[in-house]
Amino acid sequence: MALRPVQVNFKALDDQAIGRFWAEALGWSLSSEAPGVANVEPGGDFVWPDAAAVCIDVVAVAEPKTATKNRVHIDLASTSADHQAELVARLRALGATPADVGQGDVPWTVLADPESNEFCVLEPREIYRDTGPIAAVVVDCAEPRAMARFWGEAIDWTVHEVTDDHAVLRSAKGVGPYLEFLRKGEKTVPDRVHLDLLPYPGDDQEAEVARLRALGATDLDLGQGDVSWRCLADPDGHEFCVLGRSS
Repeated sequence: MALRPVQVNFKALDDQAIGRFWAEALGWSLSSEAPGVANVEPGGDFVWPDAAAVCIDVVAVAEPKTATKNRVHIDLASTSADHQAELVARLRALGATPADVGQGDVPWTVLADPESNEFCVLEPREIYRDTGPIAAVVVDCAEPRAMARFWGEAIDWTVHEVTDDHAVLRSAKGVGPYLEFLRKGEKTVPDRVHLDLLPYPGDDQEAEVARLRALGATDLDLGQGDVSWRCLADPDGHEFCVLGRSS
C-alpha cells in the first residue's frame, strides 16, 4: 500500500481568480471540475496523476486568509539570475505583491498571490534544475525529524535529507518537486494550504486511512460532510486529504 502527493490545495475567496493566477504563473492549464473548484495542471500530454508534477487545486471558501503566514507554501524554480528577475517581474504584473515574512537579506524573493498566500521565487539552485516550475512544496513544522518519519512512511517518496532543522523528500522516480519540512514553530491557525494524497489503483482508501492513523495521523472534521475524500492531520497538526482512488 502507498499514497502519492498529487496536488496542493488552496482555499480562496475567488477560486477562478486564484486559479488563473497560478496557471499563468506556472505556464499551466486551468480547468474546473465543479463549481467552486479550479484545477491547475501542466498542459500538453500531461495526464493526472503523474509524479512529474504536483498540481494545484483551488477551492472556494467564505473566509479570507488571516494575516498569519501560511504553514505550507510553494517555492518556484529559476534557471539564472536573469530568469529569476524576469519571473518576479512577470508575477508582479499578474498581481503578486512583495511579502515580508521575516526573511531578511536572502537571495530569493518572497511574494504573495492576490489573496496573500506567500510563495518564494528561488535563485538558481542545481538541486532544482529538473523539477519543473515548482521547485518544492515547503511545510513549516516543529520537528522535521518527526515529519520525515511520518511522511516517509505515509507516502511513496524517498527521504533524501534529515536534520534537526530540515527534512527533504522527493518522488522515488526522481522527477517533480521536492517536499521539504522546515523547523518554524507551532501551528496557530487552520491551514489555508494543504496536500492532497491519492491511493494507487487497486488500493483501498479506508485501508490507507487506517494505515495513516497507525502512523500517528488523526481524523479531522472541517465541516466537510459526506464527501469522497478523507480529512486527516499529521502528528504536527498539518491538515491533508486522502482522495478517492483513481481508476
